[in-house]
Amino acid sequence: MTIETNSPLPQRARPIVLIGAGGIVNDAHLPAYKLAGFWVTGIFDVDREKALQTAARFDIPLVYYSMEDMLARCPRTAVFDIAVPGGQMLPVLRQLPDEACVLMQKPMGEDLAMAREILQLTRDKRMKCGVNFQLRYAPYINAARSIVNQGLIGDLCDIEINVNVYTPWHLWKFLYELPRVEILYHSIHYIDLIRSFYGNPASIYAKTVQHPGMPELASVRSSIIMDYGPMIRANILTNHSHDFGLLQQHSYIKFEGTKGAIKIKMGLLMNYPEGVPDSFEYCIVGADRSRVWKSLDIPGGWFPHAFIGSMAQVMLAAEGTIPQPDNSVEDAIDTMACVEAAYESSAKGGVQPDF
Repeated sequence: MTIETNSPLPQRARPIVLIGAGGIVNDAHLPAYKLAGFWVTGIFDVDREKALQTAARFDIPLVYYSMEDMLARCPRTAVFDIAVPGGQMLPVLRQLPDEACVLMQKPMGEDLAMAREILQLTRDKRMKCGVNFQLRYAPYINAARSIVNQGLIGDLCDIEINVNVYTPWHLWKFLYELPRVEILYHSIHYIDLIRSFYGNPASIYAKTVQHPGMPELASVRSSIIMDYGPMIRANILTNHSHDFGLLQQHSYIKFEGTKGAIKIKMGLLMNYPEGVPDSFEYCIVGADRSRVWKSLDIPGGWFPHAFIGSMAQVMLAAEGTIPQPDNSVEDAIDTMACVEAAYESSAKGGVQPDF
């Protein structure tokens, strides 16, 4: 059994220019690019001090004074890595040159209407543009996809994502001002992941709610069902409010097929941001109907390794190896449509019993 855990890389990496110097850039983007040997030539942030600190930490040679300064001095072949909140994405994209290569941080705008504006803008400007739905490129997801694609667990009929953790939301101050939080900024990854295996669902059922201990946040817990017909189950269950120690916390993705199963522990989300070790376990029903679970040691995890794959997709498209990124805006718009449907379902509520 051969299992592929690495994402494909470009033949020749392009220089990267970063727009944004927040936590995700420092914790994931830049460590990933260092691992991959990608060259970051410059960085800009409206908070210049933050940009200077990030540049010093990662040996980035240029800290731009403004967007205009960045555009005047950046390499012509650069990939623009935009790491700003969704609501700030359109103003940044409008300033970039036509035919630019872009990787934008998720979400693709704050709602579907904004996502459609972003899609049209990137089309009008003929951009090679991807969205950083990086979970689909995590090494353990690459391994799971390799096993599934080889038919080793039979027909994939069940995907379950279950997260019961305590998330320190205070690390992302901007979320406290937003009307949408949990699905748009977290479970969106799981929606996108399920889409990457099953394609688009027929419908979405969802409920996203607040927590008494975090009333200032719009939502921190969600239940989402993606409908793929009578033979497939695709469920997402998240609770970011389990503030009772690590003992009963869990964070996993489970794939079940007709001949076997895979269970991945996403250790990153437990005791965040330090995390705990990931694990990858699988069971393939033997010819004698035996059911033995085995473990694989998968090098790398979601942070930072998955971020290599999402940037590599834009570079692969830029060099012509692939026609467009796997995580292109043309694909991401469907993830945003699913997110919008989840919020609509949550707002409409369920069917009232006839008591």
